[in-house]
Amino acid sequence: MKKVCLLLLVVFGTFISAPAQKSALSVEEIMRDPSWMGTFPSNVQWSADSKTIYFNYNPENNPADSLYKIQVSDTEKIIKVPLKEAKGLIPSSGDFNEALDRKVYTRNGILFLYDYNEHQEKQLLELEDRISHPEFLANEAVIAFQLSNNLFTYHLTSGEVRKLTHISDGEKPEKKEAKSSVKDKWLKSENLDLLQVIHERENKKEKQKAYREATKEKEKFTFYTGKKRLANLQISPDAKFVTFSLITPAEERKNTFVPDYTDVTGYTTDLDARPKVGAEASKVETAIYNLEKDTVYYIQTDRLPGIKDLPDYVTDYPEREWKAENRTVITSGAYFAQNSQAIINIRSTDNKDRWIALLNLEDGSLQTLDRQRDEAWIAGPGIGYSFGGGTLGWLPDGEHIYFQSEATGYSHLYLYNVKTNKKKALTKGEFEVFSPSLSRDGKYWYLTTSEVHPGERHFYRMPVLGGKMEKLTSKEGNNRTSLSPDEKHLAILHSYSNQPWELYLKPNDGKAKAVQLTNGQSEAFKSYEWRDPELVHFEAQDGAQVPARLYTPTPSTANGAAVIFVHGAGYLQNAHKWWSSYFREYTFHNLLADLGYTVLDIDYRGSAGYGRDWRTGIYRHMGGKDLSDQVDGAKYLIDELGIDSEKIGIYGGSYGGFITLMALFNESETFAAGAALRSVTDWAHYNHGYTSNILNEPFNDPIAYRRSSPIYFAEGLQGHLLIAHGMVDVNVHFQDVVRLSQRLIELGKDNWEMAVYPVEDHGFVEPSSWTDEYKRILKLFNSTLLDESTD
Repeated sequence: MKKVCLLLLVVFGTFISAPAQKSALSVEEIMRDPSWMGTFPSNVQWSADSKTIYFNYNPENNPADSLYKIQVSDTEKIIKVPLKEAKGLIPSSGDFNEALDRKVYTRNGILFLYDYNEHQEKQLLELEDRISHPEFLANEAVIAFQLSNNLFTYHLTSGEVRKLTHISDGEKPEKKEAKSSVKDKWLKSENLDLLQVIHERENKKEKQKAYREATKEKEKFTFYTGKKRLANLQISPDAKFVTFSLITPAEERKNTFVPDYTDVTGYTTDLDARPKVGAEASKVETAIYNLEKDTVYYIQTDRLPGIKDLPDYVTDYPEREWKAENRTVITSGAYFAQNSQAIINIRSTDNKDRWIALLNLEDGSLQTLDRQRDEAWIAGPGIGYSFGGGTLGWLPDGEHIYFQSEATGYSHLYLYNVKTNKKKALTKGEFEVFSPSLSRDGKYWYLTTSEVHPGERHFYRMPVLGGKMEKLTSKEGNNRTSLSPDEKHLAILHSYSNQPWELYLKPNDGKAKAVQLTNGQSEAFKSYEWRDPELVHFEAQDGAQVPARLYTPTPSTANGAAVIFVHGAGYLQNAHKWWSSYFREYTFHNLLADLGYTVLDIDYRGSAGYGRDWRTGIYRHMGGKDLSDQVDGAKYLIDELGIDSEKIGIYGGSYGGFITLMALFNESETFAAGAALRSVTDWAHYNHGYTSNILNEPFNDPIAYRRSSPIYFAEGLQGHLLIAHGMVDVNVHFQDVVRLSQRLIELGKDNWEMAVYPVEDHGFVEPSSWTDEYKRILKLFNSTLLDESTD
């Protein structure tokens, strides 16, 4: 087996010839611009009258997708939408009245109203500044909207515009009075004593001033934001209260910079990127503007249950003194019921707690309705992040709030009655709920779930207070469903493992058949028989059943070698039954299987789609169970499929690149070779939002970072390693692999190589870069796992 001994492999190199076994595919073909596969619909939306489906499409191979449409009455014709019609579409954002027959929205900063009964649009208001966030108030003759960080109302009948809030940036101006020196005061006093006329005039002036002060109108209240940034203005339906967020930027927030060596100017320029994990966070407060009392006060969170709770990991640091004090939190804007009751979502910045509380608008006090605590981190479908509450709101009855929670270990939909203080689970079982929404009449839920299979998604209807779910889609795979405004039809983007997305239409009836509207596969794509990878499970060393996708060669071409693919993002699902977002890797796995390789694609611990315990299985130790799942996958390949234990490679990008490094450094007896693409090498250098969830902060939990970062284990490299990275990657910085390469040099390792891509960010764009990278990956596996020599 020939070793690769280059320290730096120049991007524009030569490659070995293909192995003896042939494939109808080639790296050059499958890594072309994705348009070679065909044109596939995306971003489906309905017309306001429910007669037309709009979607992005590109059958003409333009530089970018264009907008197309299909009429429900004539599904045979796919029509390109004229630019004027496209610009005039009713936006998906906006607000409906209670009867759901009128909608207010903005387009290009202009206020519009659409009447669904008359199917007519009316322009209401255009001002110098952009109007945004319109909504109906309880008195539906009045619309509230935002303009330049203040709220206004527009009366539909009279056309009157009224300013509700008086919020101003900066500090309140101070009244400056002229100061007199001791000398000046003495001169004035002497003059008044000596000159009677001057004395009388001064007395008259003082009386006039006193009269003006006594009779002038009260100065209007203005709230000044100071150095804080305003966000999230919300108004109660009765127009008595406004809530808003105030964000105080961190005083010491040090951003990183990524040098761009290929800037068009010919000079090296710095791209402004993100801070590193542990950077000081901005402070977020929520305030209430009492419009009747003309005053502002803050929501107080210091009495939330458990606000002083310490995380469990502190027990790993007995030498440190931990103080139980109020944790910092991030509060959302208010969620108002039609009767103007309000709830608020609150998250602790240490990621351990989420509270949903009833907000007393009169004094800013809170009544906790639901507390979700996770000693790992709060997340999951519909849970929400940062400012957002995810799935959260009120039923039309004004008594029930709805939200999602992982209380049972899976994210399910709940109701909470604010009058009886009773919580009810509307869904239950070992599956997850996605994107629930209410029907127009408020009697039903529409929701997507994984109830049928973790690797499938189907659309359901369910009574609003719970009951049997009616399954409305039937095609195996994923069904991304868009309900028509009149709720009579479903527009469905459907795909299967080896079939890209196509658009279907069916009546809103579980028994009805879906009709395919698009057929976008190119002849080149259809000419190859793409594998339907088998969904399998294997047993992990801790007894867990690990899901994976398996690509197998024909028995006559099998070469006894295997490649394990590690998907990126950590929290992502790829062992499923629909067209993967990793479509390039999917085609590459077909090529590998043609060449005799067996390919295993694992939804390791930390992946999405399998509930809370799977999601948090990597807490405080990335490169723990997520890595041992790869090792157990290799054992499955050896024991069940007869793979040669010395012929197993591994590769992946981003999080997958990180796992590849950990595999080559810590499991060298299992993996003979690996390709680590755009890899995190030291988690202390990654971003805050993602990393602090899983590993806490490096200065609070250094143990977690030390055992999770590949750079600390580089001395364990035994097999052959390819590192590939874009040099203008503003997500996982090129600095990561630069530091690792220096470590490998200092360790005297010579069985690694690096390919750098000067014009690529985290997600590659250029087909030439994709081609170059995957040729190198194929070369690595051919030359190490198959022992094929090259000149």
